[in-house]
Amino acid sequence: MTAQDLPLAAEFPAASRDDWRDLVAAVLAKSAGGDAVTDPEGSLTYETYDGIRIKPLYTAADAHGVDADGAPGRPPFVRAATPDAATTSGWDVRVRHGDGVPDPAEVNRAALADLENGATSLWLAVGPSALAPADLDRALEGVYLDLAPVVLDAGADAVAAADALLAVAAARQVASDDLRGSFGADPIGTWARTGTAAGTDVLADLVERRRLAPVVRIATADATVWHEAGASDAQELGLGTAVGVAYLRSLTAAGLDLDAALAAIDFRWAVGAEQFPSIAKLRAARRIWSRVAELCGATDGRRGQDQHAVTSAAMLTERDPWVNLLRATIGCFAAAVGGADAITVTPFDAALGVSDDFARRIARNTQSILHDESSLARVIDAAGGSWFVESLTDELATAGWEVFTGIERAGGIAAALESRTVDELLRPVRERRATDIAHRRHPITGVSEFAFVDEPPVQRPPRPEAPAGLLPRERYAAPYERLRDAADAAPERPTVFLAGLGSLAASNARSSFAATLFHAGGLACVTAAGDRETLVTSFRASGATVACLCGTDKAYAAEGADLARALRDAGATQLWLAGRAEVDGIDGRLHAGCDALAVLGAVHDHLGVSR
Repeated sequence: MTAQDLPLAAEFPAASRDDWRDLVAAVLAKSAGGDAVTDPEGSLTYETYDGIRIKPLYTAADAHGVDADGAPGRPPFVRAATPDAATTSGWDVRVRHGDGVPDPAEVNRAALADLENGATSLWLAVGPSALAPADLDRALEGVYLDLAPVVLDAGADAVAAADALLAVAAARQVASDDLRGSFGADPIGTWARTGTAAGTDVLADLVERRRLAPVVRIATADATVWHEAGASDAQELGLGTAVGVAYLRSLTAAGLDLDAALAAIDFRWAVGAEQFPSIAKLRAARRIWSRVAELCGATDGRRGQDQHAVTSAAMLTERDPWVNLLRATIGCFAAAVGGADAITVTPFDAALGVSDDFARRIARNTQSILHDESSLARVIDAAGGSWFVESLTDELATAGWEVFTGIERAGGIAAALESRTVDELLRPVRERRATDIAHRRHPITGVSEFAFVDEPPVQRPPRPEAPAGLLPRERYAAPYERLRDAADAAPERPTVFLAGLGSLAASNARSSFAATLFHAGGLACVTAAGDRETLVTSFRASGATVACLCGTDKAYAAEGADLARALRDAGATQLWLAGRAEVDGIDGRLHAGCDALAVLGAVHDHLGVSR
């Protein structure tokens, strides 16, 4: 019996797409007050920052662009970069050390703890405010370099760091073929991130060093710099690919043949809390790079892409940082399912400063759970065959290719950076995302939604301030957290009185909505419900000068204006209304989709809270 002969769902009546549409339309009509919905799919479709329309239902007709062969490790490498990707060893659990910690003894202690408890490679920050190249020997004391690959991130110090690593390996008599990892040279990314231009000629210097360690990679096309500057997924793909091509040109110009140059480059991608786009991005990245290598004339076996996935720094929050544990778990899951060769889970407290042992242990164990307990390491391309994921992979690859070819037409990534073309490319997406965050269409749990005003602060030693580069560096929660910081620093907690018109049951929905919004700005809320006299008395007792009316539209029409006048007479100097109703005497309204940051800023300004 073939798969086509299996009578799956034989006990159920056949269902068609039209049946689904009719059922969905009926549900949507109820939420629309009984009005007929003629396009249920269109009503539930949304558009990404790349203009890709995400539909509520996908079928086989949507799975265009699927690799007909479907074999892992074969062109176009969507399913995996190498044929043996799905082995019991799984992915490389890579941990980062050295950021803001120049003490080699402390780095060594933390690195050994990670390697002894599940990590399989080290990613070391070298340079200002991190390890000095000369300190690599002490930092790597007790690390078996033939077992644990070392990946360097040295910025402008790439050559000095590579020399130091090679000296350590030579002193310990590590065979040249046994030293693995990457020199991690990323001159273009360093230039974009710090404003320090090193030039791709640094790669030629490292080509000579690689003769002493032929398995070590030379260059890293780190696309996280574009992600943290606000890039969409397709923009990150296109820009990351453009950097990879620039390094490919430099390495071949320095004497490497094409296949050797391809083997000397790896890629670093950001993965976030939206798992399906992250999965599709990694798959699309391999497809794009395979096409680049094919056009360059590479052999099939060298057209794969070595990928290092890092959970997004832009998505991390300082407030309620424990939620970052969940964000990182989703990102790690997406990286594993998407086929990353190495994964780094950023510790949950990284936005606060230098991570502590507990945060690093949880980040490491997040990978262990997914790798071992959840058995993700035993499955290859778990999302493959999903009509949605296959469709999204194809559309992202197409959009990313368009960005890449646009950068090439602009003269390449270096010219595009120098001419500000990259910044101009990213700015509309940054602005659109900022608007979505301000209007809470892009909610941030624990910050713009469900903020805990009185949460105990989590303290960490601060990192040195990052240098200003050619591009901004975003963290999505920062605008709300600045308001929270200002409210916390006030002599007394700024307070808003929520006046619930009528019964608690009638006013609770809008009172809860208003409280959630005001809490996002660090504002305390005092809530009362009842008639006008009760509310005026409660308002006077609250000590607040800002009030917000909360009730039904019917209650607003009957009593809203009278209550507004009474609250003004009782000392209210600013009045808000939860909802869209027009009521005399109100200074502003807050509702689903409103500019929450503008509302909170107006309250802060009115109360004299310094920002």
